[in-house]
Amino acid sequence: MNILLDTMGGDNAPGAMVYGALDAIKEQGDFEITLLGDRRSIEDILINEEYDKSRLHIRHTTQEITNNDKPTRAIKTKQDSSMVVGFNMLNNKEGDVFISTGSSGALLIGAITILKRIPGIDRPALGSVIPSKKGRVLLVDSGLNMTCRPDHYEQFAYMGSAYMKAVFGIESPRIGLVNVGTEEEKGTTVIKEANKLLRGSHLNYVGYIEGKDLFTGVADVIVTDGFTGNVILKLIEGASKFIFSGLKNVLYESWRSKISALLLKKGLTSFKKSLDPDVNGGAPILGVNGLVIKSHGNSTAKTIKHVILKADALARSTYMDDIKNELEHLHNDKTEVLVVKE
Repeated sequence: MNILLDTMGGDNAPGAMVYGALDAIKEQGDFEITLLGDRRSIEDILINEEYDKSRLHIRHTTQEITNNDKPTRAIKTKQDSSMVVGFNMLNNKEGDVFISTGSSGALLIGAITILKRIPGIDRPALGSVIPSKKGRVLLVDSGLNMTCRPDHYEQFAYMGSAYMKAVFGIESPRIGLVNVGTEEEKGTTVIKEANKLLRGSHLNYVGYIEGKDLFTGVADVIVTDGFTGNVILKLIEGASKFIFSGLKNVLYESWRSKISALLLKKGLTSFKKSLDPDVNGGAPILGVNGLVIKSHGNSTAKTIKHVILKADALARSTYMDDIKNELEHLHNDKTEVLVVKE
């Protein structure tokens, strides 16, 4: 198992990526990691570190794609950038999964132009795992597609269903569609059309999901556009920081509350971990011919370690086979609709 890691993207590059990789190979597994980026910068970090050199490799690149670059032009012209080299290595089977904290736009363009879309998918999407009362929920799309057609939501649902089957072993994932209410007549025209498509699909569709129901566990996959999905993710991150900061102030304001904090420490630590963006970071780009994981731009070494471990698990899963099987159902749904119309 070879994990390809772009060390040149993000706010904390390359340090966070290299230290995260070191922490990951010390943690567990038998995977190897190829660090993509400037060799001198990477070696300067590694020089005083002790690690299994048979599990960590460097692929030198001379260019970098930044957030200021225009995505399409950057992918075309910066052929020796860590991102383009990573995509090409993945496409040539020189790696099993590719991780980057770089520009979302460039990652999407690179995935589409180099890896290509899986047949039946028009819009690849980010899938982010968020906690719920009953375990985990996959949010699709969480940042790539700002506006969507009705059929894009349906494709997101099929991709999310396949992911939850392969990675978490959920046999028939429940699908919910984000809306401003649960009544059939509510929502935009696009959302209402998407609702009709999902009701006519082979998926285990449970209907509309309101914002207040995201964490209740009523669905295993929550479908929305990338604009709304990204707002949801950032809201969760901000709200969790606010809540735990306020809770810390309350629990440490007196000696009595400090005793209570000590008694509650184990439970609070576990709950905080379930909301920690560093532990839960990393969103796969679903719908392309290859495993690509996007981590947020301000990822720390802790984030990267957990994303690498998640990437290893994803690469060992049956996701790619499952998504293609799911898309056969999508094709059959469309065929049935055409037959009925004729």
